[in-house]
Order: sequence, then structure tokens, then C-alpha cells
Amino acid sequence: MILFVHGVPDTPFLWGPLVKALGLKPDQWMAPALPGFGCPVPPGFTRTKDAYADWLIAQMEAVGQPVNIVGHDWGALLTLRACSLRPDLVESWCVTNAVIDSKYSGHRMARMWATPLLGELVMTGMRDETKLQAALVESGMPPAIAAHEAPLVDKTMRQSILKLYRSARGLRISGDWEDDLADLPAKGQLYWGENDPFVGLSVAQRFAKRWDAPLHVEHGAGHWACAEHPGSFALVLKEFWATKRMM
Repeated sequence: MILFVHGVPDTPFLWGPLVKALGLKPDQWMAPALPGFGCPVPPGFTRTKDAYADWLIAQMEAVGQPVNIVGHDWGALLTLRACSLRPDLVESWCVTNAVIDSKYSGHRMARMWATPLLGELVMTGMRDETKLQAALVESGMPPAIAAHEAPLVDKTMRQSILKLYRSARGLRISGDWEDDLADLPAKGQLYWGENDPFVGLSVAQRFAKRWDAPLHVEHGAGHWACAEHPGSFALVLKEFWATKRMM
């Protein structure tokens, strides 16, 4: 089973082009929506980084067999956390355009979202769907995906984003989230858009070197490389999945 985990401000719709490029059948994959992202928030769910990590582990457990997990953006961070805590649930992992790295101080928008009052002010500017869609496209999101996602950035998602980023101090993630990466399953892969304006290529290179993970750089692509170049990403994944697990 292949488990896809989206990021912020996305929904599972992000994975449509890649699933098509991979030629997957419905029973071969799943892409659950993070609580609050195009779906309701369960009662009592705190929407912190640890709550989302626990949620992802529950999704992995529900599959009933080790998964091949692919995560983008916050989905990548949650993937790394879940895989490091429960390597027994993992056949392989692949993350794209985000990694856990205490030397990375977060992009400008992340820092603003993490700041009380300023974050709320920024969110008021995200209420206009037309302007938000244009901003997402300008940031590198494929137009067709931006057209679908912008209307879904409602009050629930905006509040979820603020809570999540504040729990992570604006992506200044360290401590056990980073230390526990020593327990990551050996079979892993990084896929990165060369021109990511949010998480630079140097971050990926540093992670790949430290944790001995192969890195594929998609030249000319940005933060949403996984959706910009689904055919290329599909080829990388197929080759990666076909390799024997390293011990």
C-alpha cells in the first residue's frame, strides 16, 4: 500500500497527477486529508505537530501492513516523524521539499503564521479566493491544483495552519523530532524542486548527507515539484521502490 501525505495549504487533491502518472489502482493507494484541511476537525483534536504525527501513525496502523509512504511539505515532516517513531510500520519512505532540520529557521510566511496577531492578520488576506489562488500560482503551485485548493482554505483550515505552525515555532523544529531520525528505516528517498522558494536545496543536501539518504533534484521545479513534474517523480519512485531494502 502506498500512503500519500499532503502539506499546507493543500488537500489530498495534490496527489492526483502523481497517482495518474504511477498508474495506480484504487486498492493500491490512499491519501487521507489532514484533520482540518478540507475536512472537519475531530472533537478534542489539538492540531499540534505531535497530534498530527499521532494521527498519521494511526493511519499507518490501519493499513495492516508496512506502507510505502510519500510526504510533501508538512506531510514530509509528519512522515519523517511517524517513520522514526514506528519504523515497524514502514516498507519505505520518500519526502519532498521539506525535512526536519534544526538549522532551518523556517520561511517568512511560516514565521508570520507562528506569530500571534500577525498570523491572524495574514490569514485575513487569505479569505479572498481569487487573490489566494493567484498567490499560490505565483508561489509555484500548478494552476489546476491552485484552482481546486484555494476555495478549501476556509476558517477551519486557516485556524489549523496557525495552530500547527505555532506548535512548531514557525518550523524551528529540533529536540526529539530531530534526534529520533536516527531510527528512520534505512530505505528512504528525497525528491526536491531545485528552485523551492520556501525550503532551499541546501536544506535537502544537508539532510541527505547527514542521514545518508539519496536525493533526486528536479531541475527547474519549485516547492510543488511533486505535482509540477508527476511523470518524472513517478519514474523516481518506481525505481526507488524496485530497489532492495538497505540494511
